[in-house]
Amino acid sequence: MILSFLWTFLPVLKEEVYYDLGLSKDQPAKTESRIDVAEADKVIAVQKEAEGWGVNSYFSIVIPKISAASNVLANIDSGNKNEYTDALKRGVAHSKGTYFPDQGKTIFLFSHSTDSPLNIARYNAVFYLLRKMEVGDNIIVFFADQKYEYKVTEKLFAEPEDTSWLNYDSSQEKLILMTCDPPGTTWRRLLVIAEPLK
Repeated sequence: MILSFLWTFLPVLKEEVYYDLGLSKDQPAKTESRIDVAEADKVIAVQKEAEGWGVNSYFSIVIPKISAASNVLANIDSGNKNEYTDALKRGVAHSKGTYFPDQGKTIFLFSHSTDSPLNIARYNAVFYLLRKMEVGDNIIVFFADQKYEYKVTEKLFAEPEDTSWLNYDSSQEKLILMTCDPPGTTWRRLLVIAEPLK
C-alpha cells in the first residue's frame, strides 16, 4: 500500500519540488533569454532591411520618394572644407556638434546636390533631388541597428552664410537635411525639416 502510494504520488511531488526550486524541465532557464532572442531578431531584421536599400544599419539615410540611399559619416566638421569635401565624396555628412536619432534634439545631415553640373559623377550627389520633397513625405534613418522614421514638416531656403540651422534649438527632435540649390550651384541652401513619426 505504501509502495502503491509512493508509486502514484512521487512523480507529482517531484514535479512540485522541481517547480518550486525553478528546475522545471519544461521551463526555460531564464525569461531574459527569450527577450534577448527577440531583440536579436529585431536587430537582424533592421540590418537586412538596411542592406536591402544598399546601406548599413550603423548610420545611414533612405529617402524612398527620390530613391536616395546613402551611408552617413558621423561628426564631420562643417567648418572644415577639406574634411567635409572628403566626406561628401563618400556619402552624406552628419554635422559635428548636432545630435543622433532618439536623443530628442536636432540631427543635421548635409550632402551635395553638386557644386557644378560637371561634378555630378565626381561627387556623391545623394541630395540632388531633395527639392522634390514635400510636406508629409517619409525619410528613414538607420542608426545603431535601429530604424527611425521621420515625416517632412517644412521645406525652406536659406542664404549660404546662414549657419543658424546648425544650432537649431527645438523642444523636440528634428531631422534637418541640407543641400545646395539650385543643383549645380552654391547660390542658396535648401533645407528639409522632418519630425519623428510616433
